[in-house]
Amino acid sequence: MQTKIKTILAIFILFVSATSCDNYLDLKPQDGIVREEFWKTKEDIQAAVVGIYSSLLNSPPGVAGDLPMSEYLFIYGELRGDMIAPGANVTEDERDMMNSNIIPANDLTSWSPFYRTINYCNTVIDLAPTVKDHDPTLSQDQLNHYLSEALAIRAYLYFTLARTFKDVPLKLTATLTDVDNFQLAATPQKDIFAQVIKDLKQAEAYSVQSYGDQASDKGRITLYAIEAMLTDVYLWTDNYQEAVTAADKVINSNKFKLIQTGSSTWFNTVYAKGNSEESIFEFQYTTSNLGPFYNIFSLRPEFLASANALEDVFGIDFTNPNNKDIRGEYASIVPGSNQIYKFIGLDNNTRKELQTADTHWFVYRYADVLLMKAEALAELNQGTEALKIIEDIRLKRKAIDMTAQVADPGNKYDVINYLMDERAREFAFEGKRWFDILRNARRNNYARMDILIDAAITNAPADQQQTIKAKLKDPNSHYLPINTYELYTNKALVQNPFYK
Repeated sequence: MQTKIKTILAIFILFVSATSCDNYLDLKPQDGIVREEFWKTKEDIQAAVVGIYSSLLNSPPGVAGDLPMSEYLFIYGELRGDMIAPGANVTEDERDMMNSNIIPANDLTSWSPFYRTINYCNTVIDLAPTVKDHDPTLSQDQLNHYLSEALAIRAYLYFTLARTFKDVPLKLTATLTDVDNFQLAATPQKDIFAQVIKDLKQAEAYSVQSYGDQASDKGRITLYAIEAMLTDVYLWTDNYQEAVTAADKVINSNKFKLIQTGSSTWFNTVYAKGNSEESIFEFQYTTSNLGPFYNIFSLRPEFLASANALEDVFGIDFTNPNNKDIRGEYASIVPGSNQIYKFIGLDNNTRKELQTADTHWFVYRYADVLLMKAEALAELNQGTEALKIIEDIRLKRKAIDMTAQVADPGNKYDVINYLMDERAREFAFEGKRWFDILRNARRNNYARMDILIDAAITNAPADQQQTIKAKLKDPNSHYLPINTYELYTNKALVQNPFYK
């Protein structure tokens, strides 16, 4: 009982430490009771790591204005893509982001939730090793496993920030006292990516393959979550052979597979229940800790699937209504209303109720690793192998013939175009689309700028399309501005040139 109370208090301390903020990291120094009476036992480390995961699910008590992390991940990964339309309750900030009309005062450009959790990670990385001086029962392996989790989550958050904002401040030590330096200049994106890889390689060395139960293996950082992250960042840094190697560590583990079942069973298993054999890392929402999706997609819908997404992405066989891609109708999208269904459905016929809307946020699934490997293979001019992966996924998802493409395996762009369309089907509304477009558009000095511009104007109002095209010709516009508040509190920051 004392251990449980201590764990609860520890999480409370970690969360309350962020409720008063006046610096760009949005964090109150974590000294005092945290330093003097905490960090004495291995249970303290465990509680702090639990606090990291908790912060990924919800903002701490008393923090007004921040969205849950999963909602930011959805917004950053989807709103500037080509599969989202505004719902009846869309905010002006959200609509502006959809239409590439973004200004530094837009509240969605706040990165404080990311840096708050990064500081939780930094605190574990800095202070957990000191526990060995106090608790002789803490083994080095146990310590390493906790450090692996903190390192990997920090890496993922910096990876997301660099893909979203480009150059961002890099702080690798905990904010512990009022004299810490908060005037930090932004670090170039390429250096952020390099640090992400460094963190992930260290996390890989410290990692566990299994915690012994399914929920922990899917809801906590494992070796395989780390390899999935490495595959992803290697694609962004054009290290294609390294991406294949990292992906193969997941594939060759034989711990994951694509589930080949009926559409309703597949949807319920992978999405409604979660933690399936296809899952690698998911944010674990529960009926006692619900995510934001039921509200933003159903009760007061802020976002819809774009008008033609069902037909253009998944295809509709008008001659045979039973011929369906299992990922489309009543899996990703409700036909007719274009409601986003993936996070609110129980099966293909029944929705969850508000009180049972506990669908997870899917950070990495097995199909993601397979398709990232296919992308790396295409870039390595191994198109035949890449197409085999695409066709295997299409077969198991019952993709319909009208979305099939005849791609020349010797033509890299043919293969990449097919692959991106397949990723749109597979990861609809999972926070992947914009990043997929940007990653492929920016390669080789923006040789594929066309795919980014075409995506951005797909659902834009006709009278704004030419303006959007003109904006997006500047690569700096592909990243969000630094929020006005961050510029005010951190004088070392310099605004993204596009937004000056």
